Amino acid sequence: MDFVPWKANRLTLRALLSVWVGLSLSCWRAQASVATAESSAQRKSAYNFSKPFLGLDKCNACIGTSICKKFFKEEIRFENWLSSNLKLPSSYKVSYAGNYTDDSENWRVIVISRLLPQYKHDLSDTRICSSAHRSTCSIESVLKSTERFQKWLGSNLLTPELVQGLSSPMLRCPSQRLLNRIIRRYAEVADAGSIQMNHFREQDKLRLLYTLSINQHPIILQIFPGKEGWPFPRYHGSCGRMMVTAGTEPLRRYYGAPLETVADLAYQLLHITEFLRENGLSYLLYYTAVSADMFGTFEDGRLFITDASTIGVIDKQEGYPLEGRHKEQQDIFSCLSMDCRPFPSCQSVREAQSLLLLCKEILPKLLLSRQRTNLHLHKEMKLLLHDCSAAALSDKSIIHAAKELMLLLKPLRPCTQSFPYRYPECKYNTDY
Repeated sequence: MDFVPWKANRLTLRALLSVWVGLSLSCWRAQASVATAESSAQRKSAYNFSKPFLGLDKCNACIGTSICKKFFKEEIRFENWLSSNLKLPSSYKVSYAGNYTDDSENWRVIVISRLLPQYKHDLSDTRICSSAHRSTCSIESVLKSTERFQKWLGSNLLTPELVQGLSSPMLRCPSQRLLNRIIRRYAEVADAGSIQMNHFREQDKLRLLYTLSINQHPIILQIFPGKEGWPFPRYHGSCGRMMVTAGTEPLRRYYGAPLETVADLAYQLLHITEFLRENGLSYLLYYTAVSADMFGTFEDGRLFITDASTIGVIDKQEGYPLEGRHKEQQDIFSCLSMDCRPFPSCQSVREAQSLLLLCKEILPKLLLSRQRTNLHLHKEMKLLLHDCSAAALSDKSIIHAAKELMLLLKPLRPCTQSFPYRYPECKYNTDY
């Protein structure tokens, strides 16, 4: 057998190793390319079926399209939306947790929500087709052909007559000043600085009318924004029949929490309710119904109204509108939300209505959900809650009881870093 020098063997080994590395690298690149293609295909597949899920296929019978680019650039994401087992969430669910970014590095918690559960949207669409005596139809075409929408097209000013008969609580007692504010603040069109709808396209008018008919929640957030001191979360925008708002923690998770926590939340509830009653713009915003799901907190502990769908609005500057000055118009838009219950007249709304509902439905569950160590304090809270929720008492007495309850709760709120929304200001400012 011929002798092969060690140097030659080493060169051979190097050559073999180089070939092996080259083949391995090529294989890895091929696998990576396949994986990337599969991932891209998965994303494409996900967003293909997300269009009907978002409701884009039903526009312009939708909320808007102002934030769609964020969805398709993946700057707004559902939790686990692009996971390996892609599944559509339940059609009974209204809201979904998500994340939002402007720079792909810093992500904020958001809520992606429908105006109605999907099955109710489907029922509403079926009713629209039925109103045109069809089993299937173009939702947009049927709505555009209605008498009400034709009146909207022929007017450059949103007047009380155009919203008569809509089920939104905020439109039961509309003033011209309130309707002008809707046009000026409507975020799904570029602000033209005018109360005239000259800059509204036909599709813009349909989207606004559809939103007001289905659920007023996004409109309230737009015309009374949190950045101006109103107790509502930020409205980021809409895509199809989905809207995006800042994320919060639900109030009900604090039932049974320590006294300092519930005292702080109860104080905030009373404070924001009082602000809705008395504010610099002379609007009375009142609750027509309340639930724990209606309120939530941010990470800093600040409390907000996260569901504004049941809030009525009365313009105290222009006064209560005259009942029956227009014939109540009932049409397909009147019951699109499937909530066709009659609302009380404007004159029947009490000034203390919100406090009555709050003290009866929410505050007892928050403050009295478990026995407190201070029995005297517990009894005093119970007595004030009784007076605050007594419909037989005058508005003045109810408001007085609510203010006394706030005075009782205020010193129970500790000035610590556990409540960053008012710390360290609470050390130096008696308002806290």
